[in-house]
This record gives sequence, C-alpha cells and structure tokens, in this order.
Amino acid sequence: MERTDVVIVGAGGGGAVLGLALAQKGIRTLVLEQAAGPPTGLRGELLQPNGQKILDRLGLLHQLPAEATRAVSRFHFCRVGGAREGARPRGEKPALVGVGWAGAKTPGEGGCDRLCTVDYSMLPPPYNRAIVTLPNVAHHVILRALDTRVPGSLRYGARFNNLVRDGSQVVGLVADCHGTELRVSAKLVVGADGPLSRVREALGIPTRVHLYREAYLIAILDDPDEMDEARYFVGRGTILGLFPAASRKVYLFYMIPAGSMDRIKAEGLETLRDRWTAIAPGLEKTFHTLVGWDQTAYMPTGRVRTSRWVADGAALIGDAAHAMNPHASQGRMQAMADAMTVADLIPACLETGNWSAAALAPYERARRPQVEMLQRMADEQVLFWNTRSRLLGYMRDRVFCTLDRNRRLRYQVLAATAGLRQEAPFGFLDRLIAAGFLPDPHADRIPSIG
Repeated sequence: MERTDVVIVGAGGGGAVLGLALAQKGIRTLVLEQAAGPPTGLRGELLQPNGQKILDRLGLLHQLPAEATRAVSRFHFCRVGGAREGARPRGEKPALVGVGWAGAKTPGEGGCDRLCTVDYSMLPPPYNRAIVTLPNVAHHVILRALDTRVPGSLRYGARFNNLVRDGSQVVGLVADCHGTELRVSAKLVVGADGPLSRVREALGIPTRVHLYREAYLIAILDDPDEMDEARYFVGRGTILGLFPAASRKVYLFYMIPAGSMDRIKAEGLETLRDRWTAIAPGLEKTFHTLVGWDQTAYMPTGRVRTSRWVADGAALIGDAAHAMNPHASQGRMQAMADAMTVADLIPACLETGNWSAAALAPYERARRPQVEMLQRMADEQVLFWNTRSRLLGYMRDRVFCTLDRNRRLRYQVLAATAGLRQEAPFGFLDRLIAAGFLPDPHADRIPSIG
C-alpha cells in the first residue's frame, strides 16, 4: 500500500493545478489519471483573467510558449441577419454593414449587425485580456511542472475503483493501474474526475445532473485574414463564435442539437461550410479551410449541482462538484480556483490532524457563492442566447444594445465572465435598465469589483 497526504483522482484543469500547488508547498501528493497520457484532443483553452492570475501565482503564466498563445481584448457580438426593428432605441443607427470594426483586420460580416463590443482592456491590469492557446497548451505546462517538481507523483492509466473507509472517515482508495490493483492510504481523497465523477458516486453525495438540449461543434481553422478580435454571431437558435489563436489559426464553436454530430457528418463538410457562410458571409475564406472532420470535435453540455462538496476525508472540485454551461466561460477557471482554495486549506488540516467535513467546509463556503452565481448566469444566457423565440431573441438583442451604450453594466458583465466578481452582474433595477425600461444616471461609471 502506498501512503501519501493527498490523493487526487483526475489530472484535468482542477486536479493538475491542485497537485502542483500542493507539491510547491511540500505536501505529499499523488495524482491519478485514467487516460494513458497528457490530453491530445482538439481542446482550445480560453484563459480568463482569474485563471491567468492563478497561473501567475504558480509561476507558470510566463512559461506559456509565446508561439502557442494569443492575447485577445475585444469580443464583438453580432445579430445574424441584421438588426430587428425595436431592438435598438429609436433614432439609433445600426452598425455599418460591410466594414471592419475598431481596427479589426477581418472583413465585414455582411448582413450581420453589431450589437455590442466587450473590451477586456476595461479591467484592471495586468490581467486585462483573454488569452487563447492552441490545444491543451496551458494544461501541458501544468502537467510538466507537476511531474518535474515531484517525479512519479502523476500516474497515468490509473482508474479509480472505490474508496477505503474507517467508519465514516475516508482514509484512501483502490484503483486499477495498468491491470494491477493500487491501494493508496491518504488523509484526503479529492475527486477531480469530471461531471460523471466516480468519486462523487462512491461518496453517495446527492447530485442533480442536467443535460442541455444544445451541444457544440468545435473546429480549428486556418486564418487567412489574420483575425485579431473575437466574433459571436447570435440569431434564432443560432450561435457561431470565432476566437483568433496563435499560428494564424481560429477556434470556431457552433451550436448544434445534442447528439447530432453523426447527422452533421453525414450531411457533409460542404453543407456545414455553407451554413457558416450564410451566418457570416465575410468569413467565407476562413470557413473553407475546414477540409476534414479531424479538424473538429464534439462538446456536449451539462450542469452538475451537488448537495455538498466535502465529506470526512474527501472533497470534490471542478466539474465533479459543479459543472456549468460553457456560456459562463468559467468552467475550467472555477476548477482552478477550487484547487487553489483547497491547497491553501490543507496545511491547517495537516497541522491539526483534522480532516473532517467540518474542517474542510471553509473551502465550500468560500467557493459556492461565485460558482452558483455563474451557474445561474450561464442558464440565463442559455435561455436568451440559444432561443428560437422571437420575443426572447428581441429581449436578448435589446440587452446587448444597452450593454454597448452602458459602460457600467458592460463592466459588471465582463467582470463576472472574467471571474473577478462574486455577485451577479445584474440586480433587479439593473435588469430593468438593461431591458431598456429605465434610464441609468450612472451609465458611464465603472464600479469597483466586488
């Protein structure tokens, strides 16, 4: 039997960060990952400001390879098909069709009206931008740092089987590692094994898993026009987004019905490219760099809500505790924030020898408010952004247009998306202002981040 202080199940965004943070504190840690090695799939990473701050604290932000990262400040939200009458206040002109915006190098989107532009440079430096990386770049940097710091502390090909208990206290686990039983004695077992967490199941924690009706097709394309600003296109039942990345690449995400990837493949690449071109004609050259399905991946979406995140001798972090819709743009960042909070709590538990749920509860109390706020915010965005309803689409476009004019509300939404805000971006009065029913005497005022 192996003995350690902390054993972490899962080396994803949260588990790898926790393993490294504990290794840097000199705490004995073992990280078990069921995959055969570091991730290799098509997964882009959008590092929000709070995630950048965590990587900086770990000493890794400046280790991200410059040739694989791209800083992006401006995100444009556009309505597919032009502005609907009434979405903008009377007398306000829509954005020009067929021209670029704010120095963007991409051509105009043709037939699409700019609703709102969000600029990360509004945020306090130095984390006042988003960072887009090529597939798995930041994750690989974290994994390498962990393996370098404590060689052998990261085990691939290790599948969690069950927990070991002493009464109600979790004292270790049993895993299968390359066909051999691995028994680990530990003071704390951390489940960082995703939304379908086997550790959570073994703990018997009541959980509600909600699968959304929409999923996303992800693609990485060439960027012949050297796009330097991100684009979101929203319409009735339509979302298409493009993020510029390093090496003249673009990440594309396209909302599709859940479980429809096989049907889309059967319809063919040309049909898919034509759909994208109908949404954003000015980007046709970019869309035509999709030449094979190996440039794509399928991303289902779901939400996890659990009654508790801690037990005697155990804790859940990241998607195992609170998966959320990607509209929040914070799933991986929140797993990283969980990891750092747990890492800061563990030295006190080691000193007192107390690994009870009560001793671990400060982690959950510290993290739940922001997580639940982001889950609610993401679900509201699902309701309005994904809608096929004319009325809800009209309200969505109206709110976007208000945000474009209202610096205060735009800042509050951005601060929440960036992970720098604990409270919801809109209170009751703010909702009425955003919908255009009330004026805002403080529209030009940037609030402090709470």
